Amino acid sequence: QVQLVESGGDLVQPGWSLRLSCAASGFSLDAFATGWFRQAPGKEREGVSCISPRDGLTLYSDSVKGRFTISRDNNKNTVFLQMNSLKPEDTAVYYCAKTSPFWARFNWGRAAGYGNWGQGTQVTVSS
Repeated sequence: QVQLVESGGDLVQPGWSLRLSCAASGFSLDAFATGWFRQAPGKEREGVSCISPRDGLTLYSDSVKGRFTISRDNNKNTVFLQMNSLKPEDTAVYYCAKTSPFWARFNWGRAAGYGNWGQGTQVTVSS
């Protein structure tokens, strides 16, 4: 069964760090691009970051560039999102999903091209 499962969300204070995990089963993440998205209440789902191993690409939205780092562990078939210097506006449910390397190269921030969405993990940044 093809599945992605997110974990690592928590309630933290501004300036703290979190590491989210996206564990894949039923397929190899190495063959696809993996994206992280987030959705806050009342807002559209927003692309946060994407990693495409075949193209050697790591991509970030302007809102997280310099604070978040995406990486992967082939042995664990898992993609991580290291989030530093968290801000209240980072509060959202974070999702991971997979897409083709082609979509990631030209449309990585558009959710329409992704599939096998996980159930999401809640990140709350509040003092």
